[in-house]
Amino acid sequence: MTTVTDLLDRRARSRRLSQRGGVIGRLDWPLFVAALVLSLLGAVLVWSATRRSMAEALLEKHLVNLGVGLVLGAGVALFDYRRLRAYVPVLYLLSVAGLIAVLSPLGSTINGSHSWIVLPAGFSVQPSEFAKVALVVAMALLLSEKRDTEDTPRHVDVLLALVVAAVPLGLVMLQPDLGSALVLAALLVGVITVSGAPARWVAGLLLVGAVGIGLALTTNVLDSYQKDRLTAFADPSADPRGIGYQTRQVRIAIGNGGVEGAGLFQGAQTQGGFVPYQQTDFVFSVAGEELGFVGATGLLLFEGIVLWRGLVVARRAEELFGRLVAVGVVCWFTFQVFENVGMNLGIMPVTGLPLPFVSYGGSSMFASWLAVGLLQNVRLGMSDRAR
Repeated sequence: MTTVTDLLDRRARSRRLSQRGGVIGRLDWPLFVAALVLSLLGAVLVWSATRRSMAEALLEKHLVNLGVGLVLGAGVALFDYRRLRAYVPVLYLLSVAGLIAVLSPLGSTINGSHSWIVLPAGFSVQPSEFAKVALVVAMALLLSEKRDTEDTPRHVDVLLALVVAAVPLGLVMLQPDLGSALVLAALLVGVITVSGAPARWVAGLLLVGAVGIGLALTTNVLDSYQKDRLTAFADPSADPRGIGYQTRQVRIAIGNGGVEGAGLFQGAQTQGGFVPYQQTDFVFSVAGEELGFVGATGLLLFEGIVLWRGLVVARRAEELFGRLVAVGVVCWFTFQVFENVGMNLGIMPVTGLPLPFVSYGGSSMFASWLAVGLLQNVRLGMSDRAR
């Protein structure tokens, strides 16, 4: 005789089986496809920028980085949503340990930034990229743990979150890596705002940020090369053979593209090697010159789809933890895309931030796909009605 308990067990088993078999159908496919298209387009742009000097070496590494990133993203997406919270302290401590290691003898300076750890076989890792991922989940955990029936985080919760965020932020500034520090600050403000914290906390953070930028510009916190970048932004004619040369060549490349572009592998600035670090910081200029306004706009459209889907996940999330994770990722990507494209167009200072999914770099690619995995994880944790 079938009991009520047996029926409930069968239904629960059936529901688990259907969920396991339906993971593919429950993914946010527009998000995945947009991120994949950006990564593949980035491979083409990196190849165009480096094929004359390095043949297909960086293209192959970019594709390997993409493959590893896909595996990491899939692992995070399929990780049990509820168990993820338990591992947040571990992820945070590992990220802090990586940032401390950069400041130790293990750290190395690459392209003027002491932000790297060089590994055997020619590999290197930039811990500040993974700190972005860790801070997203750490802030979400701290600000979503409400006590009793409170609708907003208590002042002590916000203060604790700020202390937790200050550790990686301070370590990144000691490198110093202004670009990554600004990304961490942007996601910090975004997550605190959406958590429902009192407006005076947000206003205070913005005020502290403004004061901090002022101190960075007027003291010796920044290295000389970073100050030169800010000087060139304020006066493009300054340092014509240094950073001023770099920014001027980038603008020339984008201007050469016109509406339809010079054609893939046909850009005079790109193929002539006139733009330093074009495969990383200034990969957008390759799109601007060779694919033109149409191609560059298409690239930004796919970046916009990633941000749009992140906002959809945040809006539909049934738990505050998931909503804050999604908001943190969106704030991170939004600021980084704006800063990277802005410094290519000359409307933002050069900070060395890569364009998510597009720029060459293993750490950036891994972190970007880990962020996509977090968004997919939140989506998979929703009920069918919420999705």
